[in-house]
Amino acid sequence: MPSLIRKIAKKASVAINLFTAVLFFLSCIAPYFNPENWWMLSILGIGFPILIAIQIGFVFWWLITKPKLVWLPLIVLLIGYKSIGIFIGVQFNEKSNSVKSSSSIRIVSWNVARFREWRRNNNKKSQVRLKMLQQLKEQNADVLCLQEFFYSTDSNYYHNIKELKKMGYPYFYFSYDASKQQQYVGSAIFSRYPIVDSGKVRYSRPSVPEALIYVDLKIKNETIRVFTTHLQSVQFQKKDYEAINEITKAEDSLFVHSKTILSKLKKAIKYRSTQADVVRKILDDSPFPKIMCGDLNDIPNSYTYFTIRGDMQDAFLKKGMGIGRTFNGLSPTLRIDYIFVEKSLSINQFRRVINNYSDHYMLSSDIQINNRE
Repeated sequence: MPSLIRKIAKKASVAINLFTAVLFFLSCIAPYFNPENWWMLSILGIGFPILIAIQIGFVFWWLITKPKLVWLPLIVLLIGYKSIGIFIGVQFNEKSNSVKSSSSIRIVSWNVARFREWRRNNNKKSQVRLKMLQQLKEQNADVLCLQEFFYSTDSNYYHNIKELKKMGYPYFYFSYDASKQQQYVGSAIFSRYPIVDSGKVRYSRPSVPEALIYVDLKIKNETIRVFTTHLQSVQFQKKDYEAINEITKAEDSLFVHSKTILSKLKKAIKYRSTQADVVRKILDDSPFPKIMCGDLNDIPNSYTYFTIRGDMQDAFLKKGMGIGRTFNGLSPTLRIDYIFVEKSLSINQFRRVINNYSDHYMLSSDIQINNRE
């Protein structure tokens, strides 16, 4: 009887390993298929970290129970080396560096979540907005790329543009995506260098009316084009997060909750694929060396990431370590904010500033400007 149980357990383990191996392979190839037609693959890609963990778990399982079968998860992991390589940073030097060279510029990218406080004196106790402004000031950055930036011309609300200008950023370009009663929200770029040109491209409906914006900065004898954007979010509401908690706890209405969440994921993934194609075309048309910053609302193992990054350098992979989480809600594996840098430029350092002021972590990178004289 024990022998029969062992045989059944072995066959079940092999079957589970093979099944999860297929899922892992499909998640690895997801970035190469446009979600317009292959959205299920993209959703499967979200589970990529879990599938990696399962395959690693099987490596240890087979080493203990049946060493001859350890080749199965090892081969699977080897096949997915490229996807694993963009998921994990291995540079071991993600650290703060307040000193930057005279030939480099410091770029900060941060989804500031409207600074959390819109109305004046609406939250005297926490003063999150003041803490966020102080954090920005402490970076001593040359360029700030801010998503979900908010300001208002209504005296009852905060005029955050004035605050950043007082902080030493006299040049800026702001393109609001939404406005209501003198309140404006969108992407903004603030600079200590003169802006010699700027532009924006709005994404088509029915996605949220957000934009890709850029500025051309004259830095010594070089002109650099800096882009930033905020791509379509899933737009989960409080009830959706509650539903996810219920699903993880296997509570009531599992099917109803899953269907609603799946529908929102599908819609957002499709919209982002269209937006990513637009961004790629604009990046390719840039006449200057380029830096792309933003909240892409998508993981590295996605069509969005592969399309927008192209052959650019990922600052985190160049100088960072670990998984590099940038969104502090839901899964601890969500790296959805990025700084991409043209290969003609060099990345000196990268770091995340891990404070829970916004629902995103701030990214900072020093980029060497190689003059082409």
